[in-house]
Amino acid sequence: MTRTAHPYDLLVIGSGAAGLSVALGVLARNPQARVAVLSKNDLSEGSTKYAQGGIAAVLDAADSTESHIADTLVAGAGICVEPAVRAVVEGAPEAIRWLIECGVLFDHEGGGLHLTREGGHSHRRIVHSADATGKAVEMALETRIRASGADLFEHHNAVDLIREKLPQGRLGRCVGAYGLDRRDGRVHRFAARNVVLATGGASRVYLYSSNPDGSTGDGIAMAWRAGCRVANMEFSQFHPTCLYHPKAKSFLVTEAVRGEGGLLLRPDGTRFMDDYDPRGELAPRDIVARAIDDVMKRLGCECVYLDISHKPADFVKSHFPTVHAEALKFGIDMTREPLPVVPAAHYTCGGVLTDLAGRTDVDNLYAVGEVAFTGLHGANRMASNSLLECLVLGAAAARDIAARIGTITNIPEIAPWDETWVTDSDEEVVVAHNWDELRRFMWDYVGIVRSTKRLERARHRVKLLRDEIDEYYGSFRVTSDLLELRNLSMVADLIIRSALARRESRGLHFTIDFPSLDSVAPPQNTILVPKNFSVRRVD
Repeated sequence: MTRTAHPYDLLVIGSGAAGLSVALGVLARNPQARVAVLSKNDLSEGSTKYAQGGIAAVLDAADSTESHIADTLVAGAGICVEPAVRAVVEGAPEAIRWLIECGVLFDHEGGGLHLTREGGHSHRRIVHSADATGKAVEMALETRIRASGADLFEHHNAVDLIREKLPQGRLGRCVGAYGLDRRDGRVHRFAARNVVLATGGASRVYLYSSNPDGSTGDGIAMAWRAGCRVANMEFSQFHPTCLYHPKAKSFLVTEAVRGEGGLLLRPDGTRFMDDYDPRGELAPRDIVARAIDDVMKRLGCECVYLDISHKPADFVKSHFPTVHAEALKFGIDMTREPLPVVPAAHYTCGGVLTDLAGRTDVDNLYAVGEVAFTGLHGANRMASNSLLECLVLGAAAARDIAARIGTITNIPEIAPWDETWVTDSDEEVVVAHNWDELRRFMWDYVGIVRSTKRLERARHRVKLLRDEIDEYYGSFRVTSDLLELRNLSMVADLIIRSALARRESRGLHFTIDFPSLDSVAPPQNTILVPKNFSVRRVD
């Protein structure tokens, strides 16, 4: 596999459901296309693998597309982009059919697909594979891409995007990316006629997260540096229920546990969700997360409890085998006792501004999945719409790219990565310390409940940190940890700036200084514009 001799028709950065959907979709339409996929770790080791709940799709006669759209709009707290919601919801049945063709084995009941219900949904419409849907999807897509002829570069960190240099110092289309081979420490050039960012979100910017370690906002940071606008970065979703145990690494307890009758309890065994919302345990995630946060702060307790032990043991084991097995590792039997749970950062609702084909502000650069902002999620993502977005808009991006492959002219020669003035670091401890400091102050000051004073404090901290990181980045050879820290610090800055710009509480953004919706100004998305923004591609 060569990385520099000839340009790829498509370079996909990220190997989850979004990235592999695009790659497979392009190859299905253009079998001779040269496609490369960069994966930070093993091909399967991304957020998709850890998605437990399922995929929302209208497949029941008692349900309707309009109902799914309405539920999504309600969860999005008034700022979803309705055409985006409609496009994704209407594309759901075809996405499920495609996954079945790819070999995903969904659960069945009574001769049809078993549908479960999750918070914010008015009907049972969640297609799932037990409680490990993401793993089933990732395994099926990985099998297909490995047999497709695409060049797969595992254990490669994308460093930065490359834009064509035009006269008068202007920048043109995206023509590839630099990538660090984590195994030998060398930075390589990947030339490409089309580049897709499918790098996931940035929830590792917080101290506690349900995401794998690689969710460090790489695509958002790279796109911002390349001149793309970002939107709604203040809306970080905290999953209400992650397993709380000293040895558990933020293991997510699927929302489907509440969908199947699980109850949230105070330490004394009493329920509390009805005190916060008439929908109780089935309220949207932002409401449930804030309720748990409030109970913990009021009572001074370290966690609350999620109890489904009133259901038959066989029911619990068959519906939630992954959660049951994981809890048993820590001596907790959820068929007999409640699970201790706490909220944790889970999903980035904002991201790189795109249209419904994944196109960004920079020509030939696309963004798909959690890295992107399409307007689907608004101020709060509804459960099980995330994998759906990856699949539907991944297919849309693939159609757009496949139609354009033959029309794109050759791209210019890319300069090698320059390491002339850098040396190996003898201060790696600085990276570890800065990483820890960043995630702690983001959790303390930019978490579930915010204030202007906390946000200003965070803005001051992140500026100092970014200055230190930039100096370090310019002096030493890049490493995976340094690249992730650089990206996380930039994304943290974008989150803080967006949060300070929203002078109201809406969806996932709750501030004690502006606890109500802004009733004067019409609802707006928060759009940040980089200094090097020059070409408006996305409306």
